[in-house]
Amino acid sequence: MNHSDDYEIQSLLRTQFEGTVPDDGFSDGVMQQLPPRRRRAAWPLLAGILAGIAACWLSLLSTPLLQVGWQNWIHGELSTSAITLVLVIAGMSLLALAWATMEAEDH
Repeated sequence: MNHSDDYEIQSLLRTQFEGTVPDDGFSDGVMQQLPPRRRRAAWPLLAGILAGIAACWLSLLSTPLLQVGWQNWIHGELSTSAITLVLVIAGMSLLALAWATMEAEDH
């Protein structure tokens, strides 16, 4: 199903029923019988982030773009290297923000 179908079904149900539907405790019983949610291990995510940072840093160390861009940015010069560096930093920040937002919606 797509989101428009979900919206139509929800609006139809809202017009048909007012409030909650009594189930004589059935939902509570089912929820109590479910096993507890497993916690995710945090170390694979952290290891992946650190490996990605290390790989990016090692690949950029051999290019003069990073050093020239950083020096120009510090001196306030807007060269192509400095603008590229700022855009890469902004893009990575936006990607991290989008990823964090999507992860937060799952929980």
